[in-house]
Amino acid sequence: MLNEFKKFAFKGNVLDLAVGVIIGAAFGKIVSSLVTDIMMPIIALVFPSKPDFTNLAWEGIKYGNFIQVSIDFLITAFAIFIFVKAINTAKDKMSKEEADAAAEAPVEVDSKEELLKEIRDLLKK
Repeated sequence: MLNEFKKFAFKGNVLDLAVGVIIGAAFGKIVSSLVTDIMMPIIALVFPSKPDFTNLAWEGIKYGNFIQVSIDFLITAFAIFIFVKAINTAKDKMSKEEADAAAEAPVEVDSKEELLKEIRDLLKK
C-alpha cells in the first residue's frame, strides 16, 4: 500500500498539480495586492467614500454582502484579465521577434544532402 501511495504521489501529474496550486496561491496574493493597493485607491478617486453594501438587507435576507462580494470578484477578475493580457502581449511580441530572427537566418544545406540531390538529378537524366 505504501508503494502504491508513492507511485501516486510522485507521478508527474500530481507534482504538477501541487506546483500549480502553490504558484496559484502566490499569484492570488499578487492579484489581491494589485486590487487592494493599486485599483481600489483609483476607484476611491472616483467615489470619495468607498461604497459598502454589506449592511443591506430586506426581510432578514442579507443580500448586501452578496453584492459586495460580487463587486470585489468583478474587480479581481478584471485585474487578472489585464495582467494575463499584458503577459500574452509580451509573449506574442517575443514569439514574433523569434520568428523574424529565424526567417532572417540563412538556411544551411548539408553537404551530404546537396550531394544526394545532385545524384538524384543525374539519375533522372
